[in-house]
Amino acid sequence: MSFRNISAWAIRNPVAPIVLFIALTLAGLVSFMRMHVNDSPDVDFPAAQITVTQPGAAPTELETQVTQKVEAAVRGISGVDEINSSVREGSSQSFVQFTIGTPVDRAVNDVRDAVSNIRSDLPEGILEPQVSRVDISGDPIGFFSVEATDMSLEGLSWFVDNTVAKRLLGIEGMAAVTRSGGVSREIRVILDPARLQAQGVTAAQVNTQLRAVNSNAAGGRAEIAGSEQSVRVLGNAVDAFALSQTEISTGTGRTVKLADLGEVRDAFAEQRSLAKMNGRQVLSFSIERSKGASDVTVYDQARKEMAKIEKENPKVRFTQLYTSVDYTKDQYVSAIEAMIEGAVLAVFVVFLFLRDWRATAISAIAIPLSAIPAFWFMDLLGFSLNFLSLLALSLVAGVLVDDAIVEIENIVRHMRMGKTAYQAAIDAADEIGLAVLATTMSIVAVYLPVGLMPGISG
Repeated sequence: MSFRNISAWAIRNPVAPIVLFIALTLAGLVSFMRMHVNDSPDVDFPAAQITVTQPGAAPTELETQVTQKVEAAVRGISGVDEINSSVREGSSQSFVQFTIGTPVDRAVNDVRDAVSNIRSDLPEGILEPQVSRVDISGDPIGFFSVEATDMSLEGLSWFVDNTVAKRLLGIEGMAAVTRSGGVSREIRVILDPARLQAQGVTAAQVNTQLRAVNSNAAGGRAEIAGSEQSVRVLGNAVDAFALSQTEISTGTGRTVKLADLGEVRDAFAEQRSLAKMNGRQVLSFSIERSKGASDVTVYDQARKEMAKIEKENPKVRFTQLYTSVDYTKDQYVSAIEAMIEGAVLAVFVVFLFLRDWRATAISAIAIPLSAIPAFWFMDLLGFSLNFLSLLALSLVAGVLVDDAIVEIENIVRHMRMGKTAYQAAIDAADEIGLAVLATTMSIVAVYLPVGLMPGISG
């Protein structure tokens, strides 16, 4: 169908185009109201992070006993592009990057399976290896400090971990709450060397036995009362007293309670980080949104929840240290205002040069009817309102304004030649339709190769 036939059909049958654009405009408005506002788009980066912790281990020992074995295990996974590892005292981290296009979930599962296969080859003293996916958009969206006049540092640390973090993690879209400063609760076991020697047992043997028995594990399935039930083995001590009653095997074949070998008490770990504000020691924490959530929504909900906590605990006060959401909001408002100003100026230019109220009204209606439906398609494709999508909308709005002004000016020119509005619209659209399309496609030809680039850039 030629441009002339398309234009002529739309002009002769105006009901269908009008209904279509009204429906698209309504859909665009609904989608615009529900779209997430973020600083940057969510990007799936096929990579996994492996963290193995062994308290007190030297870097050279970790490199030979842990890091090299982990690298050898994951090197054979299909699609692995690059492996980078770093070792420091007590911790080994390996970053496994896959080729672009590899499904992220499959990559992480493959790495987790590979690490599980070599778990028995790793030292017994390590903590359970942690395998996590790498999320590019996982930077904190806000940092806050918390003070309480009626709590010690230990009590405030427990309050943040047990109350604040749990309340904030209950917000939809909240990924993590990370505390800085303060101390962490721990059950401390202080062994008496004289008692150990008297019982014929070493500290390493006590440590091994505690690790073996002080844990919960799956026990398989069993048939109970005619139905199959899951079985769990519960061995984790609920408090310091329960742990002190753990039976420890000695070298003589007898068993003694852990309390007979030393002191077991509920305490706090050594403080490893410090947060200060205005010269006073405080606790700080950061919040992160999950992938697919909105920076603005998650942040606003977090602030509301903090206000509720302050109301319930009058002596607790939260202070915002930094947030990237303010910049995101300003960027969003500026982009929307720029597009609205551009549309208003375009309508004003049409009226200024054509001096025709009908052409001005048509441009005032055509520009939003063409731009708003774009939000519906963006929502269907999973886009959010971020700096990239808003930049693209600004570019498209400029092209749209150019095309609209050219079409309207040409229609007015034909009307001044004495033609009816009906015939002028058909002739004007047919006359420059191909030229307008060519202009638009030239812009597409410039940016399409960028979109087809491999990797994160594309």
